[in-house]
Amino acid sequence: MIRQFVKYTIALSLVLVLPVLAHANGLPVFTELAATAGKSVVFISTEKTATGNPHGQQFRGQVPEGHQFRKFFDQFDQFFGQQGRPGQQGQPRKQRGQGSGFVITPDGLIVTNYHVIDGADKVTVKFQDDTKEHVATVVGSDKETDLAVIKIDVKKQLPVLHFGNSDAIQVGEWVIAIGNPYGLDNTVTAGIISAKHRIIGAGPFDNFLQTDASINPGNSGGPLINMQGEVIGINTAINANAENIGFAIPSTQAAKIIAQLQEGKTVKRGWLGVTIQSVSENQAKALGLKAPTGALIASVAKGQPADKAGVKQGDVVLEVNGVTVADNNELLKQIAGLAPGQKARLTLWRDGKRLNRTVTLGQRGDKSMAEMKPKAPNQTASVLGMSLKTVNEKEANALGLEKTQGLLVVEVDQASAAAEEGVRQGDVILQANQRDVNSTAELEGVIKKDKKRGAVMLLIKRQGQNIFVALPLESKK
Repeated sequence: MIRQFVKYTIALSLVLVLPVLAHANGLPVFTELAATAGKSVVFISTEKTATGNPHGQQFRGQVPEGHQFRKFFDQFDQFFGQQGRPGQQGQPRKQRGQGSGFVITPDGLIVTNYHVIDGADKVTVKFQDDTKEHVATVVGSDKETDLAVIKIDVKKQLPVLHFGNSDAIQVGEWVIAIGNPYGLDNTVTAGIISAKHRIIGAGPFDNFLQTDASINPGNSGGPLINMQGEVIGINTAINANAENIGFAIPSTQAAKIIAQLQEGKTVKRGWLGVTIQSVSENQAKALGLKAPTGALIASVAKGQPADKAGVKQGDVVLEVNGVTVADNNELLKQIAGLAPGQKARLTLWRDGKRLNRTVTLGQRGDKSMAEMKPKAPNQTASVLGMSLKTVNEKEANALGLEKTQGLLVVEVDQASAAAEEGVRQGDVILQANQRDVNSTAELEGVIKKDKKRGAVMLLIKRQGQNIFVALPLESKK
């Protein structure tokens, strides 16, 4: 009986003690890692000069683009910016910002986010347990990946952090984030890698690490560090509607960009000159593909690299230089990872067959991307004393049009023949001399062609009724 009681007591003790030991041994200790890495993390403060009314900017900034109240807040900001208290109308004012960064070279090169230093007139840096501020200069920045490199001049060698391999880190591994959330300098938070390859709509090269290590405003530009003390991510974004969901730029992606930025170079990326989309299941069936994979070419810009190489609208890019293309984002990243002038061998799917085309890449940039955007037909232009814009779908529905067509009269010059002949704001011009017109260029083309007639006859839709109005093409003397 006593022997059985002793066995039971020992067994019960093990049951109670083992979970405690397992819990204690299962959790990492971050003290040494935080202390060592923290010496290389900096607090970044910025100043920029802004004009206008800060209250209007605050309200307007909370309303998304396209929202029905956006125009109201634009007017609010404009009014108070111009009609504020005497001596304050449009006066320059200082805007202050803050963020984080980390040292990558002993002589003072520091990595941060582009959005931390964007537009700043002054950038200053402070280290842990140091009240001295160091003025920094921007060495290079890249808006598309939200990365920047700044430099401070120091007389001593600084402790640095090194990049690790973010491709190798696995979901569930421990990481720590160090930064300055809400101005609370050298804050350390811990968590795990929650997911990889996240696309959150932040930019064209979304490929984020997701972590539940707490990241807040002010952490931007700070390091996400693995248990070996290596930077495997640069903290960049948060999900404001969720708790403890943050996103970091993977180190393997960032290191290539930073290597160019720290030499003061502009980041150069390859360019095809196409618009693309991912392949859906139904599209895959229609195209004869076994699975929804690759990037579907939606359009090819004339004279651009893809066009010169014979790539066509409707082609599906399956591979680039032998590397599989999973979707449109993958194609964008692969092409952008190549240098302008390099050749890219594209494996395409066309008419149920695989074929290859070799493209000599152009350079991605604001100019090349602007050429790919359709010319906005909704911009107002003046013709014959009328301010006109192409009717969009929303306006067509509101005006009771049978289809999206015509030119909306936005304003009429009261000294013009159009006003004299009774053209009104809100009229829709459907035809000119019995020819459809859906852009100011088309209307001007009719006028130029028929100028000898001395007048142009417009078919106008007004409050659901069709009426004809003839305008003279020569001004009265």
